[in-house]
Amino acid sequence: MMRIGLKFLLLGGLLLTTLQCAKRASPTGGPRDSLPPVLVNASPKLNTVFFDKEEINLTFDEYVTLKDISKQLIISPPLNSSQYKVYPVTGASKKVTLRLQDSLLKNTTYTFNFGEGIIDFNEGNPASYLTYTLSTGATIDSLYLKGKVSDAFERETERYISLQLYPVDSVYNDSVIFTEKPLYVTSTLDTTLFRFQNLRAGKYAIIALEDKAGNYFFEQNMDKIGFVEDLIELPQDSILDFRLFQEKANFFWDKPYFINDHHIALAYYGEREEEAFKMVSEVPDSFEFLVTQNRVTDTLDYWFKGAELDSLQFELNIKDSLQIKTVQFKNPIPDSLVIDKHTAGSLRLVEKFELKSNLPITEVNSEMVQVTNVDTLPIPARLKIQENYDRITVDFEVLPNDRYEITLLPNALVDFWGNTNDTLVYRTSTKKVEDYGNIFLRVQHQSPHPYIIELLKGDEVFRRYDSPIEGNNYSFKLLDAGKYSVRLIEDANKNKKWDTGNYLKKIQPENVIYFWKEIDLRANWDMNETFNTSQNYPDPPESATVSDVLAGPESPAQP
Repeated sequence: MMRIGLKFLLLGGLLLTTLQCAKRASPTGGPRDSLPPVLVNASPKLNTVFFDKEEINLTFDEYVTLKDISKQLIISPPLNSSQYKVYPVTGASKKVTLRLQDSLLKNTTYTFNFGEGIIDFNEGNPASYLTYTLSTGATIDSLYLKGKVSDAFERETERYISLQLYPVDSVYNDSVIFTEKPLYVTSTLDTTLFRFQNLRAGKYAIIALEDKAGNYFFEQNMDKIGFVEDLIELPQDSILDFRLFQEKANFFWDKPYFINDHHIALAYYGEREEEAFKMVSEVPDSFEFLVTQNRVTDTLDYWFKGAELDSLQFELNIKDSLQIKTVQFKNPIPDSLVIDKHTAGSLRLVEKFELKSNLPITEVNSEMVQVTNVDTLPIPARLKIQENYDRITVDFEVLPNDRYEITLLPNALVDFWGNTNDTLVYRTSTKKVEDYGNIFLRVQHQSPHPYIIELLKGDEVFRRYDSPIEGNNYSFKLLDAGKYSVRLIEDANKNKKWDTGNYLKKIQPENVIYFWKEIDLRANWDMNETFNTSQNYPDPPESATVSDVLAGPESPAQP
């Protein structure tokens, strides 16, 4: 019996093994290739001196292709795209060839930083920051310079910032960044860090440039720039930090253009402060005009009435000279008075209901507005024209958890030409106090300058204090739930706004510091935060407590 049992046991094991071997399974395909291509040969070799060839060949251990090579390849000193070609243009190869179309400078070290422009053909793994160096002279320059670039105003910094070095000699001046290409150039590529390599000793000027045209010249109207105040001298200087800023564009008028028989647009470029213009046509005494700022474009809207005309002339300061520009009246764009609701969504407890107009409103009659609440009870209301004549405030007492109907009867609003509105009806509502949250912010900042505190929701400035308050405790009450950020602006010139820099005048932008984290505010919560600018990094978890009672609309006004 034991022998029979043993035979059955062996037979069962054999059968089980056979079944397992016959079982079908999908192939796994092996692990994904995550290794970058490896450079196995360079011809001429790396760090070649007395270079006099017409091409450079780089051979890799696998097939590679080029990706965004025009953006990724940084050559220092810079070469125009017409001075070289990189192959393969399409497809894959184990060899990358850089063919020179022009001769190089004598006794000069060149670096070719390919960034992440060379990737393997199958998986797209980059040969990160591969650099090839050569010299047309007897030695390879070996000094370096490194640092960091950050945006002077925005929280996030653009990538691919160009860093440019200019030799300081007997003919050097600050305007070289507008007219001459740099001797050395590098880029932050997809980080905010930069490193120059293979520099020679000497004195240099240096800038950081968001070079949108890719031509190595500073173009004020489109490029951001960063600079250090003093010239640098190698090998003493080695680490530098830059803050990028957009300069105020030089102001100039564009040609004014006709919109319709009561409206001319005076377009301009740059930041308009007190730049004057004058209408110089002869017009009757009945002629009247009104000027407003367009909220969408850099344009002044010139509204007029009281005369039948076929053109108007304006005297404008263009390129440092007074010029007369004639606006001929033709192809008018029709319009008529349109009043819309400007307040979007629920009416916040600390705000007023607003309307907007496509034409300037010059008169209001508060007796022609009716406001009722959820119980249809009338509520006293007053109309007010805002400064630019295109917004109207409907001022009435706003209470939590209520609904309002706002009716404007004819003659409630009158535009510049005496036209009035038809009967208009709008509806809005408010949330419960418990639907809001509060942020209480303690600021610790040591500076000789006053500062501005701004509460941001996304890119929008939601609330602000334009000067410090006693005790440095800032309250932001009755806020919608959501994520908020905070920034501090050092207001060095005390004009209650952030001021940018100027390269030629060697003015740095005013300092901006962002609180290190977003504040995730929930409904019916108080968030207590400390913004210490000298220790602006994560600390122990913040305390947040559910409010027993949140401040209502009767609390002191918020900024």
